[in-house]
Amino acid sequence: MMRKFKLFLINNKMWVIAVLVVVILIGLSIWGLSKLESFYRTMTVATLPMNILVAFASAAAFVFMYMYVMSRNSFGKLKKNKIKGKDVEISFKEVIGLESAKKEALEVVQLIKDRKQLQKIGGKIIKGILLIGPPGCGKTLLARAIATECGVPFISMAGSEFVEVFVGVGASRMRNLFRKAREYAYTDGACVVFIDEIEVIGRGRTFSYMGGGEETNSTQNQLLVEMDGIDNKKSNVIVIAATNADENVLDKALLRPGRFDRKIAITLPNLKEREQLFDFYFEKVKVSPEVKIDRLAKKSVYKSPADIENIIKEAALIAARKKKEVIDAKDLSEAMDRIDLGIETHINMTPKELEMTAYHEAGHAVAIYLMHPTDDVFKVTVKSHQGSLGLVAPVPREELHSEHKEELLSDIMVSLAGYVAEKIKYNTTTTGVSADFRHAMVTANSMVWKMGMGNNGFIGDFSAIPREEMSQSLKEKLNNETISIMNLCYAKIEKFLKTNWTAVDAVAKKLVAEKELDFDELEEIMETVGKRKTKPADSSVRDGL
Repeated sequence: MMRKFKLFLINNKMWVIAVLVVVILIGLSIWGLSKLESFYRTMTVATLPMNILVAFASAAAFVFMYMYVMSRNSFGKLKKNKIKGKDVEISFKEVIGLESAKKEALEVVQLIKDRKQLQKIGGKIIKGILLIGPPGCGKTLLARAIATECGVPFISMAGSEFVEVFVGVGASRMRNLFRKAREYAYTDGACVVFIDEIEVIGRGRTFSYMGGGEETNSTQNQLLVEMDGIDNKKSNVIVIAATNADENVLDKALLRPGRFDRKIAITLPNLKEREQLFDFYFEKVKVSPEVKIDRLAKKSVYKSPADIENIIKEAALIAARKKKEVIDAKDLSEAMDRIDLGIETHINMTPKELEMTAYHEAGHAVAIYLMHPTDDVFKVTVKSHQGSLGLVAPVPREELHSEHKEELLSDIMVSLAGYVAEKIKYNTTTTGVSADFRHAMVTANSMVWKMGMGNNGFIGDFSAIPREEMSQSLKEKLNNETISIMNLCYAKIEKFLKTNWTAVDAVAKKLVAEKELDFDELEEIMETVGKRKTKPADSSVRDGL
């Protein structure tokens, strides 16, 4: 209580002094009036109301002019108030997944809790923590959980809140932010400051030839000064910053030791974590028992926690629109379609155009299902989405962080499969193959020019050499190698689809009738025609390439 009273006196000393001065002046006035003769005393009291009215009018005019002329100073005020750690109410249990990130965060929590012991042995608490990862993965949630677990005040601001039209406003807000944080740390033992979108004010500083810099430079400079000025022995202020950008975008001064001492990588959830996320969010809604969480987790590879939450919200809206009382598997599938494929565009196709589109997409679908080493078919449709007449949406069977040569060759063959299917069936092709050709050509070109995956012994990243410095013969050899890969992939996929034409024909006819198929329906068709998915180890993709 004494600390809070002392802090109150420090923060309001001007008001305290003003009150004391007023009390003293009133006392002196009463004493002076008591010494006057009755006539002068009466005259003084009679003119007192008018004098007070004139004084108030003068003060009001001065305040109005001051506010009118100096109003820009108000932009620097900080409107954020502290949130007590217990009021944040986000525990580590509610941060699903992020196991490695939570281990790092728990260490920080322990250091904050044991700060006195740390100071006894001469150590210093961590000043800054940088959370790096894609959007929607729980960076803000993790920061709030740290404050909750520590039970200390939490102040949250976004980098964009420091950016204003007027020069110097951002730096002023930064000073006010850290002043408040130090006060809260003084009274509560510690304080967590969370700055989201740190890249807005933390990008590499730029300077003009005149010696000046951008407005964000002054804000970042103030942040650097404040972090250097944090006295951990008196006030434990921990700064947590989050960014979706690459850390190389940030200024090197921010990343040096003594500023952001700890970097925590926030990654997309793996299969087990996605199952936990679906299970967690399903507790908030009514879901049919027939929904299989493990199957949903497999279909949502590379999706963030925010994506998974959005799928369930969208499924709930779809179920409510259909007057259902629970969410079923079809609602979830439709929600994933709407989010991943976009809203369906209703267009009328002629029977011939519909059939050609069906065979085109069937070629892609059969190629992915039977011979691709890493992907499955999430959805194949001849309904229009995002301007296309139809599409096949592949989904990886597991998280992969690099692609091998066989996978890239399979990608090229899958891209060519629609063109080949049209040609086998109709002996002609449509303009719908242009995007497929572009993807196949870019992949083949990168394999030869950048990754040394050709067959003629060219090793290195030739794209790093300026084209004008390369000999014409070398460029021709590299381009010929690219064309060779395209031709070999074309021959391979043509032979493959002719061998498995019964599957292509069955899928196309089903597409014409049903308009779209998901993985289960496609698998059922494949079993009907006696086709099974080839294991990657047995794949014929490797042969001849």
